[in-house]
Amino acid sequence: MTLRGARPDEYEAITQVREASVRATHDFLTTADVAALRPSLLHEYLSAVTLRVHVDEQDRIRGFIGVAERKIEMLFIAPEARGQGIGKQRLDHAVTRLSAWLADVNEQDPQATGFYRAMGFEVFDRSPLDGQGKPFPQLHMRRKHAVPQ
Repeated sequence: MTLRGARPDEYEAITQVREASVRATHDFLTTADVAALRPSLLHEYLSAVTLRVHVDEQDRIRGFIGVAERKIEMLFIAPEARGQGIGKQRLDHAVTRLSAWLADVNEQDPQATGFYRAMGFEVFDRSPLDGQGKPFPQLHMRRKHAVPQ
């Protein structure tokens, strides 16, 4: 598997990976909640971050990470590729190569919260609403033993 920069012509495939990942892990979201973010993701969010994709031998996207201003804005792994260390590798890359020390995690997603904690992040604040103003509380996390510059 290989990590490389994403191309705009891959945004649809990246969005499909995100949606499959969210459906597999975010049981608190409805189908409408997942679909509502699609246009913004395709036309705004993906181009606003430093975006890296994890591809297999056939160049199929198996996961991706997006970072902006030292913050991990998105990290999603295709359900069939989970448990292979892709998330850990992407997070390590974001921390060591992109100086990303911050992340927001859905409080209702214990898998993600546990993953970030295991990777050395800790909660330093909480918001009752997500970035779109929806009632999905966000845990604001930062990497322990690292001070953002």
